[in-house]
Amino acid sequence: MTVEAADTRGVLAPSRSTARLQHGADLLAAMIAASLPWSTSLPSIFVALWLLVLAPTIDWRDYAGCLKQPAFALPFAFLGLALAGLLWSDAAWADRLHAIKPVAKLIIIPPLLYHVRRSERGTWIFAAFLASCVLLAIFSWIVLFHAEWKLTATASAGVPVKNYIDQSQEFTLCAFALALPTLTFWRERRLTTTLGCLALILLFVTNMLFVASARTALLCMPALLALFAWRHLGRRAAMLLLAGAVAASFLAWTTSPYLRQRITDIAVEYKHGHEDISHASTAQRLTYWRKATASFAEAPLLGHGTGAIKRQFERAAAGQAGLEAEVVNNPHNQTLNVAMQWGLLGVVLLYAMWLVHLSLFTGDGLAAWIGLVVVVQNMTSSLLNSHLFDFHAGWIYVLGVGVAGGMALKTERR
Repeated sequence: MTVEAADTRGVLAPSRSTARLQHGADLLAAMIAASLPWSTSLPSIFVALWLLVLAPTIDWRDYAGCLKQPAFALPFAFLGLALAGLLWSDAAWADRLHAIKPVAKLIIIPPLLYHVRRSERGTWIFAAFLASCVLLAIFSWIVLFHAEWKLTATASAGVPVKNYIDQSQEFTLCAFALALPTLTFWRERRLTTTLGCLALILLFVTNMLFVASARTALLCMPALLALFAWRHLGRRAAMLLLAGAVAASFLAWTTSPYLRQRITDIAVEYKHGHEDISHASTAQRLTYWRKATASFAEAPLLGHGTGAIKRQFERAAAGQAGLEAEVVNNPHNQTLNVAMQWGLLGVVLLYAMWLVHLSLFTGDGLAAWIGLVVVVQNMTSSLLNSHLFDFHAGWIYVLGVGVAGGMALKTERR
């Protein structure tokens, strides 16, 4: 009897220990999500702790088998290309090594997929991010009228921390992630819960329309609205949604001077951008894209190597003046960012990863919808920015795909 009890304890003890570590990994993942809207250093710290807690729980043979799946393997392939690109780059070594960091965070996606696939607490992570963004949206309205309450010296009114681009990305994601629960509660005749979800959606949307918004986010909203109508509405309901969106847009245009200025500034920035660089956002992007395309044409297959973007802009700026002389390390377009460094090979790998991650979310349910929103938002916003490589938007992609993808894989396995 004693021997059997000892044997039982010997078998159960590791299982209980692993369960505690997995529970701790869930908590740390939720803390990553909750801290992301407010900080850059805290998410990095929590990611390191999460990896330390997660590592002892991994069945490495099983994990190696998972790496045969494209959704797990492509982030590693992308990092492998970036490391190989160090060899043919002519950039300074500091620039080469710095360019590895934006790609390296992508390899957190596979362990997230693996961990969340076996966890029952994936919704904790989404709930933590949503709660954090709700607090940020409320605080954003407060600092709009009391700027002295800002936590950091941001450049925009109504932005307590970081910048209006990151804030808009978060609020857009939350607003559209809540769209499916709102529809589900409405169909179930749960009026109170439906109104609660609608109130949160309005909190995020009105903040972007009246307080602070990135034009990239305004570009993403119609794309995500069309996606929602296509995935979850019939033809009649989709037409009603379209009519409501048009009416809401007209109302926002007539009542929000801030929104009108953000849109009308596009033409001003294009017309006068070459004369005044401080108000040249539109002209800058067009100039960057032209120079990036010319650079890509010089090395179309493998690009100029990891970290070579700044060096290419320095060459293009030689003997120029004004906007043409500006040197940057980001062309503000994800495809061109990749093409300049790793050519067609990098572009194929980029779109293969996006498409494979999209394929994780072809099913029904909240996790599939959130994952779909995350990938489509990243692809759309990457037309005007290098959002996969930017810290904040990139980590949203990593967390969103990793958590929603793990939940979708768990559902598929069941």
